Amino acid sequence: MLNINRIHHIAIICSDYHKSKHFYTNILGFTIEAENYRQERQSYKLDLSLKGQYTIELFSFPNPPARVSLPEAAGLRHIAFETDDINTAVKWLNQNDIATEPIRIDEFTGKKFTFFSDPDNLPVELYEK
Repeated sequence: MLNINRIHHIAIICSDYHKSKHFYTNILGFTIEAENYRQERQSYKLDLSLKGQYTIELFSFPNPPARVSLPEAAGLRHIAFETDDINTAVKWLNQNDIATEPIRIDEFTGKKFTFFSDPDNLPVELYEK
């Protein structure tokens, strides 16, 4: 059996590096661990952590093709982050011009959750602890 310990990171390719960098650091609160520009690929690689845990690699490439998000397509559906208080989190997002779906209740766990989009319209979920 394969001995996987945990998810190591999530890789995201963005269309506007500076806009996405702002979103993931200033809006969502990730910390920059390393930022490198790779001249030969005309690409940034931004390593982001959340509360000390390496979480996201944010890449930029010239003219990446658009990814289908809606309607829901086969493949990776979304990324989800846990929050202590979803109402406070939604208020923060809305104050920063990030539209959120109405808060819903998970029918199986009874927990609150909502969705919003990153700058490239990739679906992101917030799930209350």
